[in-house]
Amino acid sequence: MGIDGFSVGPIYVRFYGIIVMLGALAGGLLARREARRRGHNPDIIWDLMIYLIVGGIVGARLWHIFTPSPSAVEEGRTTVFYLTHPLDALAVWNGGLGIPGAVIGGAIVLFFYSRKHNLSFAEWADIAAPSLALGQAIGRWGNFFNQELYGAPTNLPWKLFIDPAHRLSGFEQVEYYHPLFAYEAILSLVNMFLLMWIARRYEERLKHGDVFLVYLTFYPLARFLLDFLRLDASQLAGVNANQTFMAVVAIVSAAALWWQHRANKAGE
Repeated sequence: MGIDGFSVGPIYVRFYGIIVMLGALAGGLLARREARRRGHNPDIIWDLMIYLIVGGIVGARLWHIFTPSPSAVEEGRTTVFYLTHPLDALAVWNGGLGIPGAVIGGAIVLFFYSRKHNLSFAEWADIAAPSLALGQAIGRWGNFFNQELYGAPTNLPWKLFIDPAHRLSGFEQVEYYHPLFAYEAILSLVNMFLLMWIARRYEERLKHGDVFLVYLTFYPLARFLLDFLRLDASQLAGVNANQTFMAVVAIVSAAALWWQHRANKAGE
């Protein structure tokens, strides 16, 4: 057994994959509960989850392919490399999944699923939002086993030791770092509880899509702030791609939420 997984006969099972699947399962169970609370058939969740997982993985992989990290580029795993080596592009088990792409891919799948089954996309996005946050909170711990998504060097009591083989170029002699994945996991858990509280506390005042918009404000804001600690941020034309994208999403989502309720008050 290695730090990142174990062998079952000829198959090597990675802890990262197990934890991501546990996150998806926990999210599905929470979504079923929320669907039932809202008066919907909870069994829809299991049918929908299959498509969401596939869409999420495809979206997450495409995000990585088109926004590779500096360390990936240094190893030659650039966008051009992936586009000219399709088998490597499919090898998600070698790492390289981006949450922004997973959310986008899942939202696209949910949109078309909703249209096909005559469901409200906005309401089911609200149902999925807390579950998505929970899945992220659990799934992020897979980064611990892969020794990735750590932040800047630190000597704080909760510092994280990184093996030399997993240290970034230029930090070979630095042993301890911010556990950035843990910060994001904690904030995702806070996000989940916030979304669930809002969905219940303001149930009579909420419009369909409000809870999802809160998710699209809170999580991007958290990611924007955490990226100041990130050492291996994806760059596009010299700009931090993820941080810039998250800032735009947070601002647009907050504005949409404000406008939706402002327009409602104007019509009263």
